[in-house]
Amino acid sequence: MSSDDLPEALHLSTDEQLRAVSNLTRHRIMAVLRFEPSTITQIADRVGIAKGSSSYHVRILEQAGLIKVVRTRKVRGVIERYYAMAARSIVLPDPGEGGPDVLMRHAVADLEASPSDGERHVRMAHLRLTDEQFAELGARLEALADEYRALSDPSLPDASLVFALFHPGTRNQADQAEENTK
Repeated sequence: MSSDDLPEALHLSTDEQLRAVSNLTRHRIMAVLRFEPSTITQIADRVGIAKGSSSYHVRILEQAGLIKVVRTRKVRGVIERYYAMAARSIVLPDPGEGGPDVLMRHAVADLEASPSDGERHVRMAHLRLTDEQFAELGARLEALADEYRALSDPSLPDASLVFALFHPGTRNQADQAEENTK
């Protein structure tokens, strides 16, 4: 199955799916599978985990319907399975006010784990925009991400692009959200 045959998006709705994506290791496995099908061994090597751990996490992702077997082959009497994403993108439900944003937490963890001597472009900017400017910037960021995703070549090193455009809450809302997580 080529990536052209995949559904554009998989909207997560079950607790099983949400638990599956909330784990950082499984997030990293899905990143590996985003561009090319891989075996348990290939996934373990790319993510830097033991083969048994890779198998465990892949099984959880497969049971949740987030990844699937796209081809098999017989190697020395053993069936080797190649896994790929079940859709081009995963859409999480809105976490709601004060809820954890799983993708941003994973992105920060990946950034913190990236080599500090490698090239990185990290920036935070505080802006004051009209509603129209806010909407336009959001659309431009999404279009830029889509443009570069279409250029992605599986033979090249991985690169992650993360952006969040939002209206921050007031200090009282932030304090309340923090209290709710305790």
